[in-house]
Amino acid sequence: MARLADYFIVVGYDQEKAGSGEGCGKIIQRFPKKDWEGTAFPQGVEMFCQPGGWRLSRDRKAPTFFTVVLTDIDSDRHYCSCLTFYEAEVNLQGSKSIEADGDEDEDAEEDGLIQPAQVFAPKSLILVSRLDYPEIFRGCLGLVYTVYIDSLSFPLEGLVANLFTFQVPVAGGSQKLFSLGAGDRQLIQTPLNHTLPVTCKSVALLFQQLGIQNVLSLFCAVLTEHKVLFHSTSYQRLEEACRALEALMFPLKYSYPYIPILPSRLLEVLSSPTPFIIGVHSMFQNEIQDLLDVIIVDLDGGTIKIPECIHLSLLPEPVLNQTQTALSLVLHPDLEIADNAFPPPRTAPSNLKLLDKEVRAVFLRLFAQLFQGYRSCLQLIRIHSEPVIHFHKTAFLAQRGLVENDFLTKVLDGMAFAGFVSERGPPYRACDLFDELVALDVDSFKEEELSPAKLQKHIRDLSEQLYRNENPNPHMAFQKVPRPSEGSHLRVHQVPFPLLEDEKVEKMVQEGVAKFSNTPLSTRSERKCVVPAGPPVVSIMGKSGSVFNSARRLEVVRNCISFIFDNNTLETEKTLPAALRALKGKAARQCLTEELSLHVQQNRAIMDHQQFDYIVRMMNCALQDCSSSEEYTVAAALLPLSTAFYRKLAAGVNQFAYTCIQDHPVWTNQQFWEATFYSEVQGQIRALYLNSSGDKGIISRIRDPGLVPPAARNEDHTAMDLAAEQLRSWPSLSKEKQQVLVKNEESTVFSQAIHYASLMVYLLVPLDTSKIKLLRNTPVTDWESGSNSIVTNSIAGSVAESFDTESGFEDSENSDVANSVVKFVARFIDKVCTESGVTQEHIKSLHSMIPGIVAMQMEALEAVHRESRRLPPIQKPKILRPALLPGEEMVSEGLRVVLDPDGREEATGGLLGGPHILPAEGALFLTTYRIIFKGIPHDPLVGEQAVIRAFPVSTLTKEKKISIQNQLQQNMQEGLQLRSASCQLIKVAFDEEVSSEMVELFRKHLQRIRYPQSIFSAFAFAAGQTAPQLILPKQKERNTGFRTLSKTIVKGAKMAGKITMGRGSQSSLKKNDRGSRMTWHEDDDISISDDGEPPPTSTLRASEKSTMEQLVEQSCFRDYQRLGLGTITASSSRSKSGEQFRITAVNRLYSLCRSYPGLLVVPQAVQDSSLHKVARCYRHNRLPVVCWKHPRTKAVLLRSGGFHGKSVVGLFKSQNPSSTAPASSESSSSLEQEKYLQAILNSIPIYFKMNGNSTLSNRSIIGLSPGSDRRTSRIPKMTPVHLDIPFSNSFTRGGMWASLRSSSRLSHHPPTTDVGARLAGKNLAPPAGSNSLQAQLLKQQAALYIFGEKSHLRGLRVDSSFNCELVPVDFADTRQVKASFKKLLRACAPSATSSDSEDSFLKALEESEWILQLHKILQLALILVELLDSGSSVLLSLEDGWDITTQVMSLVQLLSDPFYRTLEGFQVLLEKEWLSFGHKFSQRSNLSPSTQGGGFTPVFLQFLDCVHQVVEQHPVEFEFNQYYLKYLAYHHISNRFKNFMLDSDYERLEHGLLFEDKGDKTALRGICIWDCINRMHRRSPIFFNYLYSPSESEVILKPSISIPCLHKWDFFTDETLSTGPCYDWRMMTLRMDSSEEADATSNSKRRIVWPCYNSVSRAQPDAITKLITDIEKLECELNQAPEKWQMTLERVRISIQEDLAQEGNLRKESLSLSGLIPTSSLQAFQRRSMLHLPDSGLGDDRATATANGVNRRAATLYNQFTPKSEENRSYEGILYKRGALLKAWKPRWFVLDITKHQLRYYDTGEDTNCRGHIDLAEVESVVLAAPTIGAPKHISEKAFFDLKTSKRVYNFCASDAPSAQLWMDKIQNCISDA
Repeated sequence: MARLADYFIVVGYDQEKAGSGEGCGKIIQRFPKKDWEGTAFPQGVEMFCQPGGWRLSRDRKAPTFFTVVLTDIDSDRHYCSCLTFYEAEVNLQGSKSIEADGDEDEDAEEDGLIQPAQVFAPKSLILVSRLDYPEIFRGCLGLVYTVYIDSLSFPLEGLVANLFTFQVPVAGGSQKLFSLGAGDRQLIQTPLNHTLPVTCKSVALLFQQLGIQNVLSLFCAVLTEHKVLFHSTSYQRLEEACRALEALMFPLKYSYPYIPILPSRLLEVLSSPTPFIIGVHSMFQNEIQDLLDVIIVDLDGGTIKIPECIHLSLLPEPVLNQTQTALSLVLHPDLEIADNAFPPPRTAPSNLKLLDKEVRAVFLRLFAQLFQGYRSCLQLIRIHSEPVIHFHKTAFLAQRGLVENDFLTKVLDGMAFAGFVSERGPPYRACDLFDELVALDVDSFKEEELSPAKLQKHIRDLSEQLYRNENPNPHMAFQKVPRPSEGSHLRVHQVPFPLLEDEKVEKMVQEGVAKFSNTPLSTRSERKCVVPAGPPVVSIMGKSGSVFNSARRLEVVRNCISFIFDNNTLETEKTLPAALRALKGKAARQCLTEELSLHVQQNRAIMDHQQFDYIVRMMNCALQDCSSSEEYTVAAALLPLSTAFYRKLAAGVNQFAYTCIQDHPVWTNQQFWEATFYSEVQGQIRALYLNSSGDKGIISRIRDPGLVPPAARNEDHTAMDLAAEQLRSWPSLSKEKQQVLVKNEESTVFSQAIHYASLMVYLLVPLDTSKIKLLRNTPVTDWESGSNSIVTNSIAGSVAESFDTESGFEDSENSDVANSVVKFVARFIDKVCTESGVTQEHIKSLHSMIPGIVAMQMEALEAVHRESRRLPPIQKPKILRPALLPGEEMVSEGLRVVLDPDGREEATGGLLGGPHILPAEGALFLTTYRIIFKGIPHDPLVGEQAVIRAFPVSTLTKEKKISIQNQLQQNMQEGLQLRSASCQLIKVAFDEEVSSEMVELFRKHLQRIRYPQSIFSAFAFAAGQTAPQLILPKQKERNTGFRTLSKTIVKGAKMAGKITMGRGSQSSLKKNDRGSRMTWHEDDDISISDDGEPPPTSTLRASEKSTMEQLVEQSCFRDYQRLGLGTITASSSRSKSGEQFRITAVNRLYSLCRSYPGLLVVPQAVQDSSLHKVARCYRHNRLPVVCWKHPRTKAVLLRSGGFHGKSVVGLFKSQNPSSTAPASSESSSSLEQEKYLQAILNSIPIYFKMNGNSTLSNRSIIGLSPGSDRRTSRIPKMTPVHLDIPFSNSFTRGGMWASLRSSSRLSHHPPTTDVGARLAGKNLAPPAGSNSLQAQLLKQQAALYIFGEKSHLRGLRVDSSFNCELVPVDFADTRQVKASFKKLLRACAPSATSSDSEDSFLKALEESEWILQLHKILQLALILVELLDSGSSVLLSLEDGWDITTQVMSLVQLLSDPFYRTLEGFQVLLEKEWLSFGHKFSQRSNLSPSTQGGGFTPVFLQFLDCVHQVVEQHPVEFEFNQYYLKYLAYHHISNRFKNFMLDSDYERLEHGLLFEDKGDKTALRGICIWDCINRMHRRSPIFFNYLYSPSESEVILKPSISIPCLHKWDFFTDETLSTGPCYDWRMMTLRMDSSEEADATSNSKRRIVWPCYNSVSRAQPDAITKLITDIEKLECELNQAPEKWQMTLERVRISIQEDLAQEGNLRKESLSLSGLIPTSSLQAFQRRSMLHLPDSGLGDDRATATANGVNRRAATLYNQFTPKSEENRSYEGILYKRGALLKAWKPRWFVLDITKHQLRYYDTGEDTNCRGHIDLAEVESVVLAAPTIGAPKHISEKAFFDLKTSKRVYNFCASDAPSAQLWMDKIQNCISDA
């Protein structure tokens, strides 16, 4: 029973404090005066009864009522019901000053009437109770107010006193009538079960206000401990919402701050760090908007706002969906019938109170689903005197299959769940609805999911139980509470609420209490019962998705273990890898622990060294592979085994298995030890009571003969059943008996604690104390949080300290390990012993034991460690030495490693199948050129094949130390991960024998070779040179003084970003005879140091004449000559009258521009002297020069660096008026620039058609919109993509580029022809001052297009008289290229397999945006090609003029000029555009020490990829094949060749590399890549493309550049593990000896080819390569001098041409592909797709293109070389064949060829040119058939037969029936042979 109310308080407005700004309340009266015993007076009531603050009001407001919930220090709730009404504020009326009461009366009387009040103050009546009956209290307070306001004749004192004397039963469903004595009659209805929350209709209201989704979000937020804040304009609503939210959590209880109504004074509580549920009035909306981590709920608006920083975990999936469905069924029952044609007549709307219970039923059922089987994961630690129960979280999550689910994990970690376990854990207690529900069988839930009807019924039942709990008696007794009369609060003259007489109230209360104390209290004792255990835990997902074929795996594990114990080493070796792989399955790990425990006798099992080794490996594997969820179970099962298995090392020295499995982090996990300890304790306690209950069992049997005999009962008695039994009998036991039981339990726990302390010591003290780092680096916080006992830290601390002081004599290392172990164990002991109630004496004794155990264990292990070191080492595979290139030397000897598989699946036998090549055991070598791994696969079933993975040191992009889980020994080891720019990744784990010093030394050497000090120490020069390496003196030190000084000034200024130097400031420097100015570049720190120097006189000593002679020999000049770009002249004196351009040697000493070649092509009219001025306007002095001329339209292609922005220059000028440079120099150079542009324009030959339509032919426009393809007819249009080079209109003069701007519109223009015209058409006046009529007519198209960056074109003012057009371009800068390539590397060689199945290779490839960048580059190049072809010249002036400019320039020339598609031409192109024009190879490829931080920017590689895309689409246009491109791609960064080493011709000249010195033999030559390529090309057709047959008519290539047409380049992903990269193998002097190959082939014709291991092209060369090789072999056998392969091919080509000519088949249009493949008139695209021989990988010199299978074309090729009379024609003759197209029957000569598996047909028997063939591999059947229309008349019906292939059906007819039968048999035989 409890008091109805504890306190009655009257609170009013406080006048004294009113002046302070904000009003306050004060307690006017409280009853009783003294606090009740056990119930303190609540503090701060005066704030809570006016939560919005105390304010006076201008008008009378109606009384309000709401309930505030206060929580006291014992977390008991007090319900404060507040009734607030307004009274006239006497002291503040009127404006007159008030002297005394009397005066006021007189004044009032003079006026003759009393003034009505103008200001009103609030007053509150508050009732404080521990009971939650808001409606009863509303009645009580209302009654008090009514008596006062209506001046009823009841004494208020009596009413108040009665509140305290009335007693209410707590629960049990009884009704109680009472009256306060003012003519009222009230009824209190207690709930049946007080544990179930009472909600009335608040839950239903909450759903009405917020909706299903929002409430579910809130529900999850509260369960996962987020802060929730409600706001509303109604206090009552706030209270209801908070109540509802809390009720939904049942059976969990909310234990954080719960304040349904928060007063304004306490708003800062909202920024507290704990979770909470709080409500505030909406007037404070602005104050709460900026709370960061609070979920804000607007009840009135029905919205919830979840801040971005909160990640809300939602319910796990099947449950979430079911809950939403169920709620929708309950709340919107009309949804189901909303679509019915005949909706049922309107049903009555559901009662809100019932609806409320239905919603709660859904949530109750949800919790039952979530916590189903929770009782099977309770661990019973103690029964008496109080049950102590622990919940095994990990086991529960693992069995539910929800380890990954963060929602349930957070809930189980929360405070609410901890309370749930302690409250509902005990097996014998009062039960409620939830206990029944959670014990239901899983299947019943499953059934309900399937049938909504069952679900609805279940929810109804539950809701009825909940409803009955609140309203047990259907017949409500009559209630009556008087209410105040209508409008009573508006009365004008109302006396204030009177003061009550204290004494009177006190006296009445005492009387009442005395009266009640005499009556006996009727208490209902709670019924306790055994809690139903419910089903065991099952997975929430139903069956798990993937069922492994586990039986087979278990068999493997079992066999392996039996082989180990039978000492069958050979079989063990074979099965072990498979068994270790099988241990990745859960069942196999369980099986392992069971099998091993069978081999343990009397807790011990001795083994020999080999067995011990295998067993330890399997244990390690099981521990390593298990996921976090089942880690505990596996580790717990292995724990006893690890102390059982041991081997003898020496007399008295045994090594146990636990010394070898210590590396796993699970052993340092405090929670693991706790869970394992508790489950062990539970077992012991169960055993304790099972034994003791033997005698009781007999008694119970006598009492109840129907019971099962005890033996059977003991089996299935769980610890919980026993505990329930014990708890039930506990009260009936005697004191002594109770003591005995408690003592027994305590000592059981204590003995287990001792056992576990020593187990922990075994697993934590390392075998080698110097190695282990397990305990040292784990964060302490983990244990701190785990331990919540007060004793813990103090005891552990003091013990640890004492141990320190004792062991002072030990070396610090050991005591350090010992300390950490002691601390860890002490913490554990503290926590578990305190939780499980071990006595303090016992805990102390345990603490004092631990250091001793640790010391003993360390001593024992020292001997073990010593002896184990003496064991003979395990046989490790022999280290294989790699073959080296000529000149390559070893830098570090092989370090023994295991090559670990990375994220690539090919070699690991993953999903793709195939052998397990990795992991491989071998060694890592470092040479002067490469990093090489060579070894053999670890898996013995793969055999002794060599595995080689290597890459050049200079391509290393990242090297990092990692610790790798060694796949073989199953322990952590240090390893290295080396990533290379050649798309390779080497990930190795070092063997134990490799010390960390050796690893460090290896890394030092690696760094040294990676960045050679000078270029001459690089491999290209160092190879084969024993002479001391020559290092050029650094030029920095030479002439310091003024120049260095000025340089530092420049650097400083550059930092400030204010200046541009070198406009004419040379006068301030000492002039040196070369006339070199000091220049300064915007972009390049490095350039300051390079370009600030004058050329060193040493290297330029040669006379200018010889320099000129050598310059003339360069590719650049030769190409200028080929293109007819003028002759070398010194000035404008025209040599030939017709020459527009001339070649100037003004830069022969690189004084004009450092990064340009010595000879440049400029307009004839320009003087050399003015070039210097022009150069100043461009970055790095890279002025526009001509590179290429269109042979037909004579348009020229120019390149330059970007323009210098004018604004910067102006700034520089204005700031330094005193600068020594003449002011005019700036304007003069800009003037020169305009003149120069004019000169270029004048030199450009005019070649336009009169109408401008040719600007961009249609086809280019189609090509431009990436959404379509050139062959629009064949390829369906795709949705257009934005053209990635937006041509912005802001700098152009409208016209063509203006409309190209938004290319996404392009593809929507209806007719494309029209677009071309529209693009071209310009409505411009003729240029002013035009010199001829023709120019006026040509106004449609500009003569020169300047492609530049937006920012630079701003500064460039083009005179309107110039016929030129500025086109701004957006392009990927080098930073983007670098970033993109980094992602590409990660996609092609990921360092680890991605856990996320979504992250596929293709997705990663797309995210890298590499293909997108290729698309942009090709797009720009195509536009330029089009313009040049239509007669406009183009100047490309982007960035510094050496990255994207070079890429685009080279591509334009490649696409426009067939010469560059030959081997020779491509070399010229690269030498001219990339080397001579100064692409910074060293810097971009990160080759020199100065670029170390810069990273790898593959500009050249990107260009090669673009070329690869073009070659793929036009295979017949290029003389070189894909392998050639890959070869260049690999070697431009490998440092193997000198060509790609420096940044410009100037630097090469400086280092003496530019010209081959004929006379000077001592010079460092270095190896030249072109010599090498030409040598290899002469020797074998390795770089040659057999399909090369350039088209005569279509010179210009226009590849499709839409992204779907661009393919991944296999250079990035292919590898050959059998030999290492195939780009070096070619040049090795050590050839693979062919003898072994011969052996291999002689035994069997078949070879297994595995793509990432073997070279496919070598195993399966294409036909031509094969034939050439055969011819060569035959020549060798006949001792003839082998003929050059080029000659052989040439002869074959000529003979074919002759054969065709003889047959008269050589028609005009039958161009032949390279003469080897006769083709009739082929369309361009057919020719493109006609033959596709991919490039070769590695192989013999001759293995080139592979054919994918010997395909039709290869067979045709093959046919050319086989004379007709060869024996492979197994059967031939004439058959009639019915044509596919016109269905006519024609006789043909058919040849059945068994060798090539074909049925070929010819026009006649003498014909050599095969008309077609049927591949027998495709034939499905041969059957007799009926004749069809048009068949030859005279032939018997039996002679017809059909040949059915996978593509079509062929109809044949033989001369007669027997021959038809013969043909069918022959063909049938062929098919069956296949």
